[in-house]
Amino acid sequence: MATAQLSAAPRPSAHPKANPGYGKKSAPDQEPRSGRAFDHLPVREASIAVYLDRLDDEADISIKTLAKHLPYGQCAIGTALNNLSVAGHLRRVRRPVTVDGGPRWVWHTFFSRPRRDDAWWDAFLAGEAPPVDASASASASVAAAEPSRIARSVAYDVLARLGRIEPRLTLSASECGALEESAARWFARGASEVQIVQALTAGLPERVAHAYGFVRARLIDKIPPEQQEPAWPRSRPSVGHQVLCTACGEPEGGTGLRGGLCEGCWGARPGLAAEHVQAHAGRLRAALRTAGRTGSRKEKGAGV
Repeated sequence: MATAQLSAAPRPSAHPKANPGYGKKSAPDQEPRSGRAFDHLPVREASIAVYLDRLDDEADISIKTLAKHLPYGQCAIGTALNNLSVAGHLRRVRRPVTVDGGPRWVWHTFFSRPRRDDAWWDAFLAGEAPPVDASASASASVAAAEPSRIARSVAYDVLARLGRIEPRLTLSASECGALEESAARWFARGASEVQIVQALTAGLPERVAHAYGFVRARLIDKIPPEQQEPAWPRSRPSVGHQVLCTACGEPEGGTGLRGGLCEGCWGARPGLAAEHVQAHAGRLRAALRTAGRTGSRKEKGAGV
């Protein structure tokens, strides 16, 4: 679903870091990367989720920064982040820290590749062990057994571009297809496109007789070890944190959040009655007219 959008987006390796203490944080117990993780999302949300998923921790994922690196405007990205929150993929928190002897707040956005329900997020953000998600565990085992569609598509793209980066490693379309699955395993183990290209092109001999065999051997021999997820305590928010509404950024208050959104942003809070809105607008218009007349009299008096 997100493959077409992914090819048009800039490479995550060029994405800036956030200021120290801010930015993306990966939620614990992540499943291996899989094209199935975001199948339930619309195309725009899926493509943004794929991009966020491939970013390193501490990356700047503010709306303004994402708008500079993705083919969407700030409003579209803000809406998409809200939808990702409702779908169970992210939550925003802030926590107090001391910098140069003074208090300061830092903001984190926790991102989860598998979908998490409110109970899981509530437990995790409270510093408790979240409940086991049986569906996430099942999808993780399936994903580990088969490279994802998205990873394979990106892997093919890397192999196809290899000849433009290093002519000695030019591959045909059929050779790229034959090596696609081997390259996809690198992505499943957390490697970036830059890491794959560097591993394939570093220290080349003066002449490469058979590019296909050379690339195949390096993909097998240099593949990185399987990623180990960080220990649970390293990913927990600190004591004193505040869970924020993904849409408005306000603390949850005493009512809790639904899908990461407060009552007002979710739409559960009733709005003002139409007559109240009209009366308030009338008072504002009257105040503006009064201010305008007062200003005109002052100008005339000054002219006299």
